[in-house]
Amino acid sequence: MRGSGKVALVTGASRGIGRAIAYAMASEGYDLALNDVAGQKIALDGMLAEMQALGRHFRAYFADVSMEDEVTRMVEAALSSFGQIDVLVNNAGILIPEPVDTLASSTWDSVMDVNAKGTFLVTRAVLAGMRARHYGRIVNIASIGGKHGAPGQAHYSASKAAIMGFTRVLAQEVGIDGITANCICPGIIVTDMGRTNLANQAERERWIGITALRRLGQPEDVAGPVCFLASDEAAFITGQTLNVCGGIVLS
Repeated sequence: MRGSGKVALVTGASRGIGRAIAYAMASEGYDLALNDVAGQKIALDGMLAEMQALGRHFRAYFADVSMEDEVTRMVEAALSSFGQIDVLVNNAGILIPEPVDTLASSTWDSVMDVNAKGTFLVTRAVLAGMRARHYGRIVNIASIGGKHGAPGQAHYSASKAAIMGFTRVLAQEVGIDGITANCICPGIIVTDMGRTNLANQAERERWIGITALRRLGQPEDVAGPVCFLASDEAAFITGQTLNVCGGIVLS
């Protein structure tokens, strides 16, 4: 029960990787502040109903992480309810595939706003509390796409590369306050977003063929490493980027 007595805020928690992270952290004893946009209310409410059986404190907060005022209200509400935020998992993200020559600037902005700016806004909102308590764990979900990219995903790749750069600087700024900041780079994970790279069976087989473990990832494959980086077992790890991709990127 690595999370006993601790509170974690997970953004984009209603489905895919975020959902798996939330359930894994709940099983480790964390109280959870779960975020998503209002359109995911039914899914997030269903998760809360299931989690009540675990006998811990769970609350849903609906906010668009790209909107500063909504982020501020969310974090203030979570702090009012829980009293503290020990762990932040910046998981919220979007992918809208489009090649560069037809990529609308509004689409570029939307992806960058949620993925990169959203990570910054939520992080900034929780830092004061973490600094005051001289403790914090920040885990940002990037992507191997931020390292090598894929056609139709220039804006997504740029946003995920930005998260990695942000995390490296953040780690240097907050380490003195007992806060760690690390990145997870998932590979091809079978989620609604991940299926963007799995348009047909041939594409699916191609990704399996270039993955050392010869299989696609599941959301739970990402949740375990997140829980480790959020724990005190990872207290001397900061500013790092961990590939969780089954061996597509080898570094």
